[in-house]
Amino acid sequence: MSDQEDKKIALVTGAGRGIGKAIALSLAGEGYHIICVSRSESSCGAVAEEIVSSGGSAEAHALDVSDASAVEKTCEALLEKHGLINILVNNAGITKDNLVFRMGEEDWDAVLNTNLKSVFTFTKYLARPMTRKRWGRIINIASVIGLTGNAGQANYSAAKAGIIGLSKSLAKEFAARNVTVNVVAPGFIETDMTSILSEEQKTAILGVIPMKRMGTASDIANITTFLASNKSDYITGQVFTVDGGMVM
Repeated sequence: MSDQEDKKIALVTGAGRGIGKAIALSLAGEGYHIICVSRSESSCGAVAEEIVSSGGSAEAHALDVSDASAVEKTCEALLEKHGLINILVNNAGITKDNLVFRMGEEDWDAVLNTNLKSVFTFTKYLARPMTRKRWGRIINIASVIGLTGNAGQANYSAAKAGIIGLSKSLAKEFAARNVTVNVVAPGFIETDMTSILSEEQKTAILGVIPMKRMGTASDIANITTFLASNKSDYITGQVFTVDGGMVM
């Protein structure tokens, strides 16, 4: 850790694009060393390169976050290298939508393992050094769908609701050690996933958003960066909806 002693280190999963990329760039702008994790070596590598070329500090690791054994090995290697990961942002997620009668077990498992189990595994292997240091931040990216449900997204909704329940339990476990655990629940955000929607679908979505616009990845990055900072010292176990007023 000789070259990183004065920097806090933040690991962001799903950092190769969209919300994860925005979070990685925002945290880098605050001086954190960023560990960019995504399944695609080229995407997380490109984000790390962008951070470094802008004067920041970053590295990239290609990893299938649904593979618990691979997560364990990567976490062990990172702790051996850095000694401590101060901030963990569990953002990686996928969708495999279908009505429940048509949903295959493999699609259920893929979404639950990527979106929910990965939060458990990364926390299991990275949180203990935080508790020993008596400082840490765990920020889990869920979704308003985990609060409201959505037809055709039983797997995604279950995973995101699971993140909320898991985070509240972890917050109670870690609070005495000054490690906070919070949830950010985005609403409809302008990303690659929403760019493929038809105009009719976009109009329907805007109809249920009081602010009449979708959010941006930077909206999620801003609150995540706040929750990673010392300014959020007395906040834990909370769910922050960033959705233009959809869920009140």
